[in-house]
Amino acid sequence: MINLLDAVTISQIAAGEIIERPVSVVKELVENSVDSGATRIAVAVEDGGAACIEVADDGSGITPADLSMAVRRHATSKLTRARDLESIGSLGFRGEGLASIAAVSRMHITSRKRVAQVGASIEAFGEDVSAVSPTAAPVGTTVRALRLFENVPVRREYLRTPASEFNRISGWLSAFCLAYPHITFTLKHNGKEVWVMPATMDLRQRLPAVFGKDAAEGLIALDASAASALTGTLRGYISAPGMDRPDRRMQVLFVNGRLLRSTVLAGAWTAGYSTFTMLGRQPFGVLFLDLPPGQVDANVHPTKSDVRLRFAHQVFEAVRRSIAATLHARATSDFRDAVSLGPPALDTSLEHLQTLFEHSPDVDQAPGEYAGGPRLRVLAQLENTYILATDGSALVLVDQHAAHERIAYENIVRSAQEPAAVEPMLVPVSVELNAQQSAALDATLEILRAGGLAIESFGERSYRITATPAGYQARPFDLGGFLEDLTDGPKAREVHERIWASLACHSVTRAGERLEHAEMTMLLERLQQCENPMHCPHGRPTIVRLDSTAIARLFKRA
Repeated sequence: MINLLDAVTISQIAAGEIIERPVSVVKELVENSVDSGATRIAVAVEDGGAACIEVADDGSGITPADLSMAVRRHATSKLTRARDLESIGSLGFRGEGLASIAAVSRMHITSRKRVAQVGASIEAFGEDVSAVSPTAAPVGTTVRALRLFENVPVRREYLRTPASEFNRISGWLSAFCLAYPHITFTLKHNGKEVWVMPATMDLRQRLPAVFGKDAAEGLIALDASAASALTGTLRGYISAPGMDRPDRRMQVLFVNGRLLRSTVLAGAWTAGYSTFTMLGRQPFGVLFLDLPPGQVDANVHPTKSDVRLRFAHQVFEAVRRSIAATLHARATSDFRDAVSLGPPALDTSLEHLQTLFEHSPDVDQAPGEYAGGPRLRVLAQLENTYILATDGSALVLVDQHAAHERIAYENIVRSAQEPAAVEPMLVPVSVELNAQQSAALDATLEILRAGGLAIESFGERSYRITATPAGYQARPFDLGGFLEDLTDGPKAREVHERIWASLACHSVTRAGERLEHAEMTMLLERLQQCENPMHCPHGRPTIVRLDSTAIARLFKRA
């Protein structure tokens, strides 16, 4: 038997999709305030929002005639016809927010238009709506939602502690504030003012509230010049290489002023930071993407926390390229600050250097202009792993394996874009693999050949290495370690990037390998020619600089 649901059941089903917890109420009300043109928005909650949520603004207000309509489902001032859904320019548009809040709480609305002498108020609970009554009120709208989920006790039981629910509200609201620096926001909990964000012309003043003071100071302004082909604008701040988090929660994204979950362009973050951050770690920051309304479909999720982009691939590439360009520029600047190389010292071991770095990037151009300061001098090799150098004002430590890995990786990438220079082996090396290793190798053969390493099948789970990239025969290639790296490592990056990074890792100078003074000097000079000299292709740092201030702190002099 099929039953036609009553209005109360229908409203609670709809409210269940939109109002998940107290922060959902705050989101709906604050977005309405922004749409009203408010310049001040005050949020006050009690008991984590379960007892009371109040949002007051100084926006355009609601007329008494419209007030009774505002709490009805699918009643909105944002749309007039179906075609308007194709060009939504406001945060709200469905006309479900206030009705859904009224379905799960006792809601009071007081509002006054600027041209009116007095305001008006109304109360709603479920399907019961009071008559509109005149009342004294400031210009704007104040909405109070009392005893959230009182009529839905099962939903109330799923709420967490008041402190936890309040933290969700504070976290969402502080992130939302980033897109509206011209609006003053305040947040209170249990009558106590928690924070105030005054209106500002400088967005950077709001970044510490979201990312923390130290992290905010390290954020880099996004270079959006690579997004010139985008029909719209892209701006924001991203974390510097070496600054990362264990998850994506701090990847804040706004599309046309709408705060979205990071999944919309999460892949662009990962691709843009490729080889700049360690596997398993996530960059963070905030991106603002403004597109023509006709290119964004916001009507794809009940809570409007996701959108569909008409030209998703174009947007993805614009974000990826902008992030990558910003990081490359930062890496070059950081390297220039950390290492100041003078003209290379003459050394008699050039033949050994040529063998060791033959597969490193070719330097066809004349040596660049070196910094005018003291020349960086290689002092020693520590534990046959780190290169210790100084320019007279700071100590510089270089991880020899990570540095050489970066050099080799960038050379492999260049080789893959052109016919790779290979050297056939006089005696091919035969190997036998287990089933897991064999499957991993079969899936990578073509990409390995593009990088200059030729491996062919030679029977069941048997293979022969017949050629290596030019210069790689100078050191053994660890095929077993290479395959283990591919089968066990995280799969967050593009397949070819992971393969080339592993290829570089298992064919260069190792930690614990002794280097001559001239070899270390040449390593630093080759590193200077890389696009990202500060990180190996797996995201680990290549260089650590200890300036005089840091050293003074170690000796308690600062």
